[in-house]
Amino acid sequence: MKQFKFTLAWQILVALILGITLGTYLHNNTQYSSWLISNILSPAGEIFIHLIKMIVIPIVISTLIVGIASVGDAKKLGRLGLKTVIYFEVITTIAIIVGICLANVFQPGVGIDKETLMAADISKYQHTTEVVQSASHGLVTTILSFIPENIFAEMAKGNILPIIFFSVLFGLGLSSLPSENKEPLLKVFKGVSESMFKVTHMIMRYAPIGVFGLMSVTVAKFGFSSLWPLLKLAILVYVAILFFAFVILGFVAKLCQFNIWTLIRILKDELILAYSTASSETVLPRIMEKMEAYGAPKSITSFVVPTGYSFNLDGSTLYQSIAAIFIAQLYGIDLSIWQEIILVLTLMMTSKGIAGVPGVSIVVLMATLGSVGVPAEGVAFIAGIDRILDMARTALNVVGNALAVLVISKWENQFDTVKAKAYEAEFLSHKIKSAEQS
Repeated sequence: MKQFKFTLAWQILVALILGITLGTYLHNNTQYSSWLISNILSPAGEIFIHLIKMIVIPIVISTLIVGIASVGDAKKLGRLGLKTVIYFEVITTIAIIVGICLANVFQPGVGIDKETLMAADISKYQHTTEVVQSASHGLVTTILSFIPENIFAEMAKGNILPIIFFSVLFGLGLSSLPSENKEPLLKVFKGVSESMFKVTHMIMRYAPIGVFGLMSVTVAKFGFSSLWPLLKLAILVYVAILFFAFVILGFVAKLCQFNIWTLIRILKDELILAYSTASSETVLPRIMEKMEAYGAPKSITSFVVPTGYSFNLDGSTLYQSIAAIFIAQLYGIDLSIWQEIILVLTLMMTSKGIAGVPGVSIVVLMATLGSVGVPAEGVAFIAGIDRILDMARTALNVVGNALAVLVISKWENQFDTVKAKAYEAEFLSHKIKSAEQS
């Protein structure tokens, strides 16, 4: 028997289990937990998140500019953008409707006494919620938020949409230059892009430590006892996410001659990492890299993936619709069909373009509840287990965005089937070798 290969996925999985174990111990033994969390565990997790945030903006800018410059045609780009937005809107709307239907059928909030639930402090989200609500009521305000007054200020804030807007315009401008002026700058951006992907691989070596720290802190803070009164909600969210991944996205994949299970297997490492950190940003560079290797052109990958992080949050919208109905049921509010239609429309608007806001799902949920007369403070009852639910919805966001790249590539007739089959064969042979080694 050959030596077992301890891959990154296994390292992250072991770190996840160890983090849960330590977090459970610290939750039940509070003597040293505060010191360990504030001085060791929390910094260990935050270092990883900071490292990822450090590379996301350079990767998005450099890959987008290179991708758009290679398209070289504003009409082609306009067609690509229109198809991408249409696909995103259709899929996220389906996610909202599926969530509302499942919540109405299984009624996770019925029979729960609010007095038995621990309410979390959500005051820190109030200001952001007001901003989201005001933006969702004005199309002009939303459009203006896409256009940066100062691109360096937007980069400092980490606002992806204005950065995408600037990078697309820069790429179009670069593509229109004469070859002797364009090529040197294009080589620079290609060099930046390739260098940042190398940096990503370096950072991933630290991922298990970051996952261990993040998971330890999460479990130490709330423990598992706070989950029991909300177990029905948690189970429904996880079942809904699995249903959406394998049935809805599986059907979409089959229509485009893909296999959703194959895609999930290819993204195994990224899904474990995204799940354990509850952050899609941690895997953005690796998704772009893998989808290119799988046969999607760089021009489409570099545009669809970053845009999807603001417009194609399947897991988040699915969860928000379930949570909205749950809170209404918790307060004994029976929403009419018209109110649920308003809920769908509101979620369609409020869930777009704010992926970089901390606690984004809580913020969107609070902004949405007021539109149908449900008390926004009801979010406090589920904020305690939001991290557990966030992990699952983040994993679905990753699958949804990866599939979107493949679907748009097929739609544009630019998907390299030969390259995809070769990648699948290489991936399968690697798995067989790993199994033999174990």
